[in-house]
Amino acid sequence: MGFTHFDENGKAVMVDVTGKDDTAREAQATGKITVSRDVFRAVSAGTVGKGDVLGVAATAGIMGAKRTSELIPMCHILPITNCRIDFDMDEEESSIYCNCTVKVTGKTGVEMEALTGVSVALLTIYDMCKAMDKSMEISEIYLVKKTGGKSGEVHNDLHSHRTGKTGRHGRGNTRRELDIL
Repeated sequence: MGFTHFDENGKAVMVDVTGKDDTAREAQATGKITVSRDVFRAVSAGTVGKGDVLGVAATAGIMGAKRTSELIPMCHILPITNCRIDFDMDEEESSIYCNCTVKVTGKTGVEMEALTGVSVALLTIYDMCKAMDKSMEISEIYLVKKTGGKSGEVHNDLHSHRTGKTGRHGRGNTRRELDIL
């Protein structure tokens, strides 16, 4: 299959989904931010000076997912029906994992919305904690799975060694979840 966002002359175009049927679609993406031990403790304890880091990051991630079409030029404007942001805190590696699951009933998928939600949530953590640590690293952002549409269910086999809801091993991690319906 070739690239779908280019016409026969190589010009970038929005994919025409007019003839597609509306189907229930879902996408899940994940990523992580590795922080200093001091930042990790402050986020865990809720003592970062700017407030509830994970609560603000979850809200920002949801807002980012909803506004993806304003950031990615060829994305369709989608009526998202659900967006969920989860965090796993891994004390051993001093990392915060973010998972974003987005749902829609429509003609095109929500992979970009899930990836954008994770990215914006992690960038928000960076922004809220940068006074304590400017060496934080955001990494491993990828699509975990998608369902619905012509391609059906797709799983990222490159990361199949991970387990759990957010692609992380569940032992010893704390989870924080926020939903917007």
